[in-house]
Amino acid sequence: MSPSIPGSTGAATPLLASVLEELGRQIVAGDLPEGRTFTLQDISDRFGISRTVARETMRALEQMGLVSSSRRVGITVLPRTHWAVFDPTIIEWRLGSERERDLQLRSLTELRISVEPIAAANAARNATEVQRRELVELAATLRELGTGGQGTADEFLTADIRFHQLLLEASGNEMFIALAPTLVPALEGRTHAGLMPQAPEEVALQAHERLAACIRDSDFDGAEEASRELLTEVRTALHA
Repeated sequence: MSPSIPGSTGAATPLLASVLEELGRQIVAGDLPEGRTFTLQDISDRFGISRTVARETMRALEQMGLVSSSRRVGITVLPRTHWAVFDPTIIEWRLGSERERDLQLRSLTELRISVEPIAAANAARNATEVQRRELVELAATLRELGTGGQGTADEFLTADIRFHQLLLEASGNEMFIALAPTLVPALEGRTHAGLMPQAPEEVALQAHERLAACIRDSDFDGAEEASRELLTEVRTALHA
């Protein structure tokens, strides 16, 4: 995912994105540690860019909460507590960092545990017939691919992502729906970090099937319970 650069246009955009990505990843990984200071001229000299592009890079980093700037001190790297932790680009950078990956996966999974079971119960109430059918079909696809030893395949990941996106969409809660870009990287990160088995746990496949069936049948309590069961398996696997 390319970093979002509000207000940047024109030919300098690809260069700006490249510099922003390099600096952002280094801050998140700790290569540019909390408290480190540097200047616009340092950025300009290091990357061979104009001060204008360096300034736009600094502003983008500020918007992400990764740095602060002042005339007297220059640019200062901020601690994690200031980061825009819901920004999909920061999530991607953290998942790409050996230092941050495990913490980010745990945080995302705990967020999912807080949100998805209620979203599942809401979906059992609010989902359209089309959404209910698609969830059942996706669960069947996950079953077919999983029992076929394709738990790490792109097809499995695509179906899993769509299943959980659709769950949030079907909830009818606009705030849950808005969280989808934040929660989806948890699925991608687990696969890309090599934490997904080729043959997924049977309990996980069954939980997807049960969850879809409960939403199809408007079983509110069953849908919430199935979602919690599914996410408990994910959390257990991460800690293991």
